Amino acid sequence: MNKILVLEDDELFAQTLEDFLEEEKFEVDIAYDGQEALELNFKSNYDLYLLDINVPLINGLDLLKELRASGDTTATIFLTSYKDKQTLEEGFLNGCDDYLKKPVDLDELLLRIKSVLKRCGKQVKELKLFDELTFDPILRRVYKEGKDLNLPIKIVSLLELFLENRDSIVSKEMIISRLWSVSEEYSEGSIRVYINNLKKILGKEKITNIKGIGYKIEF
Repeated sequence: MNKILVLEDDELFAQTLEDFLEEEKFEVDIAYDGQEALELNFKSNYDLYLLDINVPLINGLDLLKELRASGDTTATIFLTSYKDKQTLEEGFLNGCDDYLKKPVDLDELLLRIKSVLKRCGKQVKELKLFDELTFDPILRRVYKEGKDLNLPIKIVSLLELFLENRDSIVSKEMIISRLWSVSEEYSEGSIRVYINNLKKILGKEKITNIKGIGYKIEF
């Protein structure tokens, strides 16, 4: 799992970023000022920095300049409301890899993140499921002997739910919450259909029905 450090002093936007990135299977740490970001950096290694510029204590530009001076080459994207060329030029001179102007489109941000991580050789490796099956958690694709199975999104979401809870029982309530929005209708039959479809892919012996409770995957 790729780990991202987010420097953002707007708490609401920071929480939005955290929720979105965690849904996309990134591990996220939030810093609300440059000094906190620096301290987190001393404690952990990151695959990507998402930095706001205008933050308290140490601004994003100076923070990155300091990190680069220390030999830190971690991929960096600035998320900023600055639009003047001089500030953006300074960002690149200080060592950023890309930038997005606020307000940020989250789908575009995800594409930029994937692109930067790929360029830096930090893209997430495929997870081996069973013998010939692998799963790419960023692209959300399942491959059999290298061939994309083009699975429906709900099947992929169900697989992700099992992977996140590989040592625990996945309840029907957890499945409903993951696969259907509040406004969507579901049925016991539709749950069984998705479970059976996943069994066909993984092998029916890999998913056990825990009567009255839910299901458990066996690795």
